[in-house]
Order: sequence, then structure tokens, then C-alpha cells
Amino acid sequence: MLVSGMYSLKYINIAMVTILKNVTNIMTAIGELYIFRKRQNRKVWTAMFLMIISAISGGVTDLTFDTLGYGWQITNCVLTASYSLTLRRIMDEAKKLTRSGSLNEASMVLLNNLLSLPFGVVLIILFGEWAYVMNADVIKLPMFWVIATASGLLGLAISFTSMWFLHQTGPTTYSLVGSLNKIPISIAGILLFKVPLSPPNLFSILFGLFAGVFFARAKMS
Repeated sequence: MLVSGMYSLKYINIAMVTILKNVTNIMTAIGELYIFRKRQNRKVWTAMFLMIISAISGGVTDLTFDTLGYGWQITNCVLTASYSLTLRRIMDEAKKLTRSGSLNEASMVLLNNLLSLPFGVVLIILFGEWAYVMNADVIKLPMFWVIATASGLLGLAISFTSMWFLHQTGPTTYSLVGSLNKIPISIAGILLFKVPLSPPNLFSILFGLFAGVFFARAKMS
């Protein structure tokens, strides 16, 4: 999930990444329907339909369209939905199999990160990342280590809060709350990186943000 997210950002701008992430909400809701037999109301499905329209229109009007980047982002949506659904399933199973009736958030974060280490090592070797990093001049800069450490701490915080949130709610609610952060992220991405936009593309981005907010309101009601 993390690797595909990194590669998608390499090829497409932040605003389009955030809009395409709406597809994750749709996949998660469908997964909940089949795995947990949890049905959504008509407003939620209407909001999801609007998200699909915004994602398609955003891709069609994207001035920086990149096929490889979009492929990575769709892969990321599939993996993110699978991650939240699987994690919730594990939490439910833990209630049945552990003495305490559940695994606390700290235990889940520890297990989650430990199990990802072998996979991460394989990817580092496969893509030759270690040799690249060791020979890069950027690692000699103190600010690089400050930012890298801050990124690691934020990643740990995301893992912990994600576990807690999923434990308290459900995968679809987790996805929809995440959709609300698309508004400041999209605006910041456009302004900070000076993304080239056309009026149709800007409208599709705003439409996607509106669909995300409508989805959240429909789910909360």
C-alpha cells in the first residue's frame, strides 16, 4: 500500500491522487457488503457514484495525465481497501481467540510493522534502493535526517490512530473520514507544487471534493 502510494505520487500530482483515492471508498463499501454483510443506504451509493464520475472526469481532463501513475494509484486503491477490510477482520477474529477479547492498538501496530519488514527488505533488494541511498548526496544533509525521522514518526502515528479508529468504527467509516482530508491536501498540493490546471480539470477536482463531503454526510446520517 505504501509503496504503490509513493510511486503514484512520482507520476501524478497530489490533487489528482486525492481525488482518485475516492475509488478506495467504493471498493471498501463493496467489500463490507460481501465480507461483513453491511449494507449502505441510497445516499451513500449516490455519493459513490458521484465519486466515480469525478475520478473519470478528472483523469480525462488531467493536463499531466500519466498512464503508469494512474495504474499505480488504482493499485493503491485496491491495496488500501484490502488493508482496512483485512485489518478489521483480524480485529474481529482477535476478539474470539485472545484471552482479553481483543488486541490493543499498540500490539496491532507492533505486529503490523514487524510483519511488513521482510516484505520491505525484499523490495529494497529487488529495486536496488539500498545502493542508491548509500551513494546519494542527500543523506549527508542534516535536514534530510530530520525530515526522514519526522516522516517515520508521522507514519507510526498514522498506524496507531488507524488501528484505534478501525477498532472503534468500521472500514467504510474509516475511509470516509479520510476522504474529508482531501480538501486541504488538494488545495495545498495545487498551490505548493504549482500544478497546471484547466477549468474542466479544476471543476472535476472540486466536484470530487464535494462528492467526498456528501459521502461523509450520507454515512453519518
